[in-house]
Amino acid sequence: MASRLQIQGDDSVILRVTHSNIKSFSSDVRFSPQMTVEAVKEKLWKKCGTSVDSMSLELYDDMGNKVSVLGDNTRPIGYYSPQNGFRLHVIDLDPSSVTSGGWLEDTSLVEKYKITDEAYDKLDGTYKKFKEKLGHRSPTQELKISDSYMEELYANIKVGDRCQVEPGEKRGVVKFVGRAENLAPGFWIGVQYDEPLGKHDGMVKGKRYFECPPLCGGMVRPDKVKVRAQLLQSC
Repeated sequence: MASRLQIQGDDSVILRVTHSNIKSFSSDVRFSPQMTVEAVKEKLWKKCGTSVDSMSLELYDDMGNKVSVLGDNTRPIGYYSPQNGFRLHVIDLDPSSVTSGGWLEDTSLVEKYKITDEAYDKLDGTYKKFKEKLGHRSPTQELKISDSYMEELYANIKVGDRCQVEPGEKRGVVKFVGRAENLAPGFWIGVQYDEPLGKHDGMVKGKRYFECPPLCGGMVRPDKVKVRAQLLQSC
């Protein structure tokens, strides 16, 4: 697999990098044989977090046999004869390293922030206080939609009118005008679109309001509808 990634005329090698402290870490990384071991460590530091001074490198072949320890930072990595598919193992020698302890992989090891119920109750803007505020609202404070909602707009729309529905400038014909008992209070407009841009065939939640081909029907509020006369006035 690694050999397929090689660029013609390129003498770089692709090594699978693993880490002593991060068991889940495994990455295929391209290296030039001319890179010094120190430069390799610099590159790996950015990938795994182990500092250059605390990093030891071991090279393994594709059978899992140790080939060498890259112990001389001044030598090019090519000196150790790496090949595509070999594994470069990072050993973190720092006991206080950010990679030690396993907490980068196991979040249960990370100390969680804790707060007492008493301290939490003293905070402002918490979700608990928001819910309490909602619970104290009386029914008269809740927003209610009137049965006459948008009555003044629906009066100008008649069944059979050509219309345009927003958003999307969908064209169609008005097929229903009035209240819809199984929808929210107020007035609704039933539209048969010229194209299958709707959601139904005129039947909404088990009740039929008009007839039209499948997916050509829509029920919208009057403020979303412009009939032919309104469209001509806006031109």
